[in-house]
Amino acid sequence: MEFISLGFQTLFSLPVAMMLVLGVFVGMIVGSIPGINDNIAFAVFIPFSFSMPPEQALALMVGVYCAAATGGAIPAIMIKVPGTASSLLTAVDGNAMARSGMAGKALSIALTSSVVGGILSSFVLLLFAPSLAKVALKFGYIENFALAILGLSSVVGLLKGAVIKGAIAAVIGLLVSNVGFSPLTGYPRYTFDNVNLIEGIPFVPLLVGLFGIAAMLELLTDIIKDRKMSVKLTNMPVIGSLLLPRKLIRRLLPVWGMSAVIGNLIGMLPGAGMLMAIFLAYDQAARRFRRLFEGKEDEAAWGEGAPEGIAAPEAANNAVTASSMVPLLSLGIPGNSTSALFIGALAIHGMVPGPLLFTQHGNIAWMIIVAFLIANLVMWPVAFIVIRTVSKTIFAIPKEIMVGVIAMLCLMGAYSDGTNIFNMWVAVTAGVVAYAMRIAGLPLGPAILGLVLGPQLESSLANSLTISQGNWLVFLDPVNHPISAAMMFVSAALWILPVIMSRRAGNENS
Repeated sequence: MEFISLGFQTLFSLPVAMMLVLGVFVGMIVGSIPGINDNIAFAVFIPFSFSMPPEQALALMVGVYCAAATGGAIPAIMIKVPGTASSLLTAVDGNAMARSGMAGKALSIALTSSVVGGILSSFVLLLFAPSLAKVALKFGYIENFALAILGLSSVVGLLKGAVIKGAIAAVIGLLVSNVGFSPLTGYPRYTFDNVNLIEGIPFVPLLVGLFGIAAMLELLTDIIKDRKMSVKLTNMPVIGSLLLPRKLIRRLLPVWGMSAVIGNLIGMLPGAGMLMAIFLAYDQAARRFRRLFEGKEDEAAWGEGAPEGIAAPEAANNAVTASSMVPLLSLGIPGNSTSALFIGALAIHGMVPGPLLFTQHGNIAWMIIVAFLIANLVMWPVAFIVIRTVSKTIFAIPKEIMVGVIAMLCLMGAYSDGTNIFNMWVAVTAGVVAYAMRIAGLPLGPAILGLVLGPQLESSLANSLTISQGNWLVFLDPVNHPISAAMMFVSAALWILPVIMSRRAGNENS
């Protein structure tokens, strides 16, 4: 307890506390701008930290990291353009709810879920960092491959009746992820001699196109339909009340708990990433929703405004933030790309993450841990201010003007990732493809998952087979790799059980 009190004492120095609040505010703003993510914000603010005392600089970084994921939900819900990659699933049910006149409810669910997930993750970091770090060490290439297979298998939970189409979409995503240098041979693949594709299709422009440009085309289609039917065009949804009823809070409590658990477990695994966590949480929420609520009166269908579809990914993405610091602070191993930037921030001030950090710079180490908890508490009022400001200045405008605004934001966001005109063409092409997939009935979620997991799947498979000397059964070895064997078993069950259940249902109806 004395170490925790030391962390609070360091954090509650007025300059340090002010930097934490500033970081939360900046992170919220950065997250709400499509194409600008927390990595970019870190890159911008690290030079400014040179002249700051270490506790102030690191408090600023913690605030940015915690708030950026939450800020991304604002444009995701209002205009279906994810501000950050972590909000891509929030855009599905969130925007559907906003378009039905409940933007305030959708934003409140997202904000509350983020705060709950972040606070639970902060307590995990505060109480269990050393012991959880030992678990993270048990994950090697073999376990990471099994984890990627489990992530792809979770696609089954998102589909219901469209497994074949979902598998096709996932394969499309995996194929696109293969563009660029091969990690095995070092030769470029599917680049068509275009130097812009040597390192692969840029992910941020691709994401902006898949959601933002596609959303613009959907909105344009709605406008054309309204004009043909002589329907008066209405403004984009304006935010109403941001208070959640108690009944909805009780309903979402299990979702928040499960999503926070998933986010914490995935967050502490080096290389697993935030997107893996939100897809697994989204899958579990989808199963629960279909079991308890689907088909009931006044209930929106899954993907068309279900509250769980907003709560699960938002709770999971903020649960990842603090838990990703578990292996970094305890072992010096970053959990994801953003937490890796903390190594640079620490190195600037002469500190090395790992066990020695707690002995040589105990006040800083525990201040970082405590700052994650306080940042999530501060995020609540800051988010309300940002949401109100953004809604009044940007979103409360007519649909036909919003088409141009979305296009401008998307193209600017795509261009800003590397300041390359080619990225704008990537965004436009991805948007057209996503719109065509929607018309063809191919789900977008599995394709995104394939894009995200493709590189991890390939590199983990290659390294695993090298270690095992080509033995494919190493993934099913319950003695030497029990974690991998368990995840492969669960993955197989996710594919087999729906088939068995559908056959039983068919036999009962016949």
